[in-house]
Amino acid sequence: MKQHLYIITIFTAFLSCKKQNEILNVIPLADLYPIAVGNVFIYKLDSTFTKNFGKNLSTTSYHAKDTIESTFLDASGRRSFRIFRYTRDTLDKLEWAFAGTYFTTITQEKLETNDNNLRFISLASPISYNTSWKGNAYINTTLGTSPYAFLDNWSYQYQNINNSFVCLKGSLDSTTTVLQQNYEVPESGFNRLQYCEKNYSIEVYAKGIGLVYKDFLHYVWQPSTAQFQEDSYGIRLNLIDYR
Repeated sequence: MKQHLYIITIFTAFLSCKKQNEILNVIPLADLYPIAVGNVFIYKLDSTFTKNFGKNLSTTSYHAKDTIESTFLDASGRRSFRIFRYTRDTLDKLEWAFAGTYFTTITQEKLETNDNNLRFISLASPISYNTSWKGNAYINTTLGTSPYAFLDNWSYQYQNINNSFVCLKGSLDSTTTVLQQNYEVPESGFNRLQYCEKNYSIEVYAKGIGLVYKDFLHYVWQPSTAQFQEDSYGIRLNLIDYR
């Protein structure tokens, strides 16, 4: 009986210790997104769009520079960051051209990204394989009235927590992937003879750096017209350098 009590005590202590270690090993959101005014990120940007009146998809590449320009208080009184994006050719022969502005707000609970008036919950706490969240909850996705119906009900979740990842900058340690969506019809892949739809989106964040990779692709192929829908598009960001 005493031996059984001893084993139970040791097992309980092991579970308690394991739980404490798991708590201690939780990555704060600020570690994955240590944003500060003056930070600069250079990406290779691949933009996918329809061409030939929707008959094909085409991709054009740029270099993109995201500069953390300033901070402000949002409507809820939270500190937010204003980010300017500039683009130029991949040979860096032209000057940087202003391309747009987006905003981010980070708290202990979540990271929000507001891009082109679309508000995404990019990260959520805690960073755990058991964490999932509706990352597009703030976006109007009502079928029939919204051009963003394809974003409806996406469940974001973490993958490859604290793993290495290779981007154009090189091999990075301590990265975490957010799988936002991976939906494809038919599952066998694109087929011009039948209806095809694909919604794929992931982001990779590196500890001490921020966003290092993003891959988003949405398309709908209509075989009756032999065309991609006009709203078919994609974007891929791959970190080249940061400072």
